[in-house]
Amino acid sequence: MAEITDTDPRTTTHPGKVPPSARPDGGEPESVYLTQGQLVRRRFLRHKAAMTSLTIFVVFVLFVYIAPYFLGYSLTNLSAGSYEDPSPAHIFGTDQVGADVFSLVMRGSQYSLQIGLLAAAIATVLGVLLGTVAGYLRRGTDTAVSRVTDLFLVVPLQAVAAILIAGFGGSWWLVGLVLGFFLWMPIARVTRAESLSLSQREFVEAARASGATTGRIVTKHLVPNMVGTIVVNATLTLALAVLTEAALSFIGLGVQIPDTSLGLVLNQNYTQLATRPWLFWAPFVAIVLISLTINFIGDGLRDAFDPRQTRR
Repeated sequence: MAEITDTDPRTTTHPGKVPPSARPDGGEPESVYLTQGQLVRRRFLRHKAAMTSLTIFVVFVLFVYIAPYFLGYSLTNLSAGSYEDPSPAHIFGTDQVGADVFSLVMRGSQYSLQIGLLAAAIATVLGVLLGTVAGYLRRGTDTAVSRVTDLFLVVPLQAVAAILIAGFGGSWWLVGLVLGFFLWMPIARVTRAESLSLSQREFVEAARASGATTGRIVTKHLVPNMVGTIVVNATLTLALAVLTEAALSFIGLGVQIPDTSLGLVLNQNYTQLATRPWLFWAPFVAIVLISLTINFIGDGLRDAFDPRQTRR
């Protein structure tokens, strides 16, 4: 008689699937087997701080881009008096020239987000490309990339920003480019370390043996397996870019008029902190809100992509 074996689908491992953990009380598993993508999404959705921050961030972005069209404020309308107190007509009052501060904060938030996105995109592309190639090719390429990374780490960003802004003007896209070219080093170091590990794996060896080019191995095998690391670091770089831009603009080395940013709004109104604190606190709170929500989103993504994460 043939032997009968237990093939309970709740305990059988299927290729490409990640079995869900049993409930803490020892009951039935919560759901059927999940793919890696489904498991990451479930972990992120269950991260309360990340989901709360994501909701706040999305609402804030929609508000700063849509609200000015419906509230009727204009940056060019200077008919109000200088330094008016907050009122229904001007929620955050007016500045020295009679401009509505609420409009300035909305426009500054738009430019700060655009600068952060541009800088994060450039830094991520450069960091992933250089780090992955250095980790895969090693030897002379790794040494050259490491020395370039060290060089950029010691170059003072403030000095470079001052030279470029003095020569080309302080437009928001120029500030985004400068930040992008000086924030890629941490991403390069992380992707280099992961690329060193992945390049020794069997699937990379098989691709190399089959005659795949370096470009194909990097784009088709290494980078897709570092998506979690790349996404998390890109998110954190976005928050860092927003804070760095605000700091540069606050000391006069960032965005210049006619463009604006939250740091520039702070620079124009910080002298009124003692007498008219709302002029300072309005853009300051916007900067803190953007940076905190993005950092919490990054923390949630890091926990979701972490293969050692078992919290349910």
